[in-house]
Amino acid sequence: MPVALLTKEPTVMADQKIRIRLKAFDHRLIDRSASEIVETAKRTGAQVRGPIPLPTKIERYTILVSPHVDKDARDQYETRTHKRVLDIVDPNDKTVDALMKLELAAGVDVQIKLT
Repeated sequence: MPVALLTKEPTVMADQKIRIRLKAFDHRLIDRSASEIVETAKRTGAQVRGPIPLPTKIERYTILVSPHVDKDARDQYETRTHKRVLDIVDPNDKTVDALMKLELAAGVDVQIKLT
């Protein structure tokens, strides 16, 4: 019988890590979500690396305002996509369960990869 079944300690996924990528248009939402994930992972005994800020993607759009000859009349808009990466090293069952139950803001895109 495996040792993990005999003890009450949560099983550790050996040599595995969870990589969480966060994307959002608002940097405050993404920072708040990242701090919630870090707090939850540390509370369950996992080791956390990050949040690591990735380069912000800026998309700019230029629109002609005037329908006529005035080529100088333009408006410029931009969207900024902020990104963060978190690595949770040696997660256990409690960590995975706590992360699954975590409610994050609606404007944050979360991608989870188990490596």
